[in-house]
Amino acid sequence: MTVTPRYEAIRDFYLKHLPESRIEKDCLDAPCPFCAPGVAGGAGRLRVNMDSESAFMGYYRCSRWCSPGGFPIFFARMHGIDPASVPGFDPDREPFVRDTLFPVKNLNNEITKFQSLLDEHQFAFFHRLGVSTAVIKQLGIGYNGRYLVFPYVMEDNNCYAARCIHPEREEDTFWQGNPSFTTGDFRIFNAREIERCEGGALFVTDGEINLLILIQLGYPGIAVPHAGDLGVLTPQRLEGIRHVFLLVNHSPEAQLAARSLATRLGYKSRLLKWPATLKRGFHLKHLAEKKAAAPGPEVSRMLQSAKAFSPFPSPEREHRQILASMKRDKGKVLLGMPTGFPKLDRALNGLRGINILGGPPKAGKSCFFMQISTEMAKQGIPVIYHDFENGREKIYIRTLCRLSRLSEKEIRLNAMDEEKEARLKEAQATLAAILPFFRVVTDRKLSPELMKRTIDFLQHETGTEATLVVIDSLHKLPFKDLSERRTGIDEWLRHMESIRDEQNVTFLVTSELSRGPQGRYDRTPDMASFKESGDIEYSADNAMILMPDWNPMDPISEKERKNALFLVASRENSPGKVAEYVLEYPLWGFREV
Repeated sequence: MTVTPRYEAIRDFYLKHLPESRIEKDCLDAPCPFCAPGVAGGAGRLRVNMDSESAFMGYYRCSRWCSPGGFPIFFARMHGIDPASVPGFDPDREPFVRDTLFPVKNLNNEITKFQSLLDEHQFAFFHRLGVSTAVIKQLGIGYNGRYLVFPYVMEDNNCYAARCIHPEREEDTFWQGNPSFTTGDFRIFNAREIERCEGGALFVTDGEINLLILIQLGYPGIAVPHAGDLGVLTPQRLEGIRHVFLLVNHSPEAQLAARSLATRLGYKSRLLKWPATLKRGFHLKHLAEKKAAAPGPEVSRMLQSAKAFSPFPSPEREHRQILASMKRDKGKVLLGMPTGFPKLDRALNGLRGINILGGPPKAGKSCFFMQISTEMAKQGIPVIYHDFENGREKIYIRTLCRLSRLSEKEIRLNAMDEEKEARLKEAQATLAAILPFFRVVTDRKLSPELMKRTIDFLQHETGTEATLVVIDSLHKLPFKDLSERRTGIDEWLRHMESIRDEQNVTFLVTSELSRGPQGRYDRTPDMASFKESGDIEYSADNAMILMPDWNPMDPISEKERKNALFLVASRENSPGKVAEYVLEYPLWGFREV
């Protein structure tokens, strides 16, 4: 046993205030000072966990369950001891005070009546799960003739709402009492346990019956009806707890909710994990129902393996990912994705990160991105094209024009010669092969969460990890308030940075340019050229500008439509002129000069 200053302080505290106590191994034993005098069978024994390696060191409980257990601070409160003399007492900590005016009417009388209706059948139900009559009575469980009644007692020791659960069908439930006390942070069963565990440790679980099993095993805890209700718990509510152990049902949804709470609580939280081989939704109740299984050893095993929660991935996992990344990139000519334009690939070393392309209206930005994205899809790289400019049909038709080397007018003719017909059929077959990897999204209610889900879907469907996401254009993304477009653009860029890093995504984003003097776009390309640039210079891995040497507003221009592409800012590459590109109108394709 490791003797620490905290262990010595807690040991000396109990020895002082329990004069008849003795310590054997990891347990302090003394007559219970809380048992009523003259109780039949004599007073119970107060047993205190003195395992210095345990987070529950200092937790006491009466063997006769005369009253709820607790840690030294609660012991002092119950015993009338000056809190300043209690190990771990923080005089500056503000106690939790609920900003609620409790009503006069409560369910106390009904709860007492329901408790009296419990008979051998209901007790047998709990006994099969290993829960004793003493625990049932201590938590005030009742029965209304059909449903078990679990009273949600508030800090003022009154019950204003109770959850009724059918013993054979846990999904069959309803609330009884004041509806105002069935929502928010009122949905905490055995909430007074938080106060009793100040300075100590506490279990948090989902489901009242699972909590009863934990309490029977000797652990203090609280429960919420479902794992989705873990969000009602706040760091402020659990501020006085040193260690929070989260044990929820074996399902991805519950684990995600537990991780979310652990992230808010910080290092004090620890997640207990069920063996991966168990069925979905498995919990303490199912473990207790197994005749050959006892919950105690399994909970003890999970406790011993539980580590303080950290939002950081383990160093071992990071090392494995670095080695895997190096192995994956070994021998690659380009670090990023190939665009199909050799000079652009050399300038960027392949497409990576967030790439923003600016240019005057009608200069061919969308066409440029259509060509890059469909060429990537042809190579089996999944592409999601978020279009707010052209429409799905126009994207497909222009792709067919480029692939077949036919104009849209020629494609729509009823009759064409055999050579053109063959080119069109080949282009159609190529487009059909591309489409599983090239998905056009025109949802104008796009959100970052929806974007993440579509990426997950496409990566799952194609069995690939790296993904190209095209946004045409940045200034037409949905914003909450059009008057705050500059702020909205910056917010979207923050989300793109997160998605880039979390989901291995490369972005191609078109952007508008600001007009120069006399409303012209022909000034020297630089970062100031971007309209409402905001955080573009901080978020973009590469910022490019496509400048035409022809008049994009002249629909009948006979001049060769040549565009110069400039890299104006880059995290890893040298800025400058990349190349010139000729727009082969009306074939809707670019040729790198």
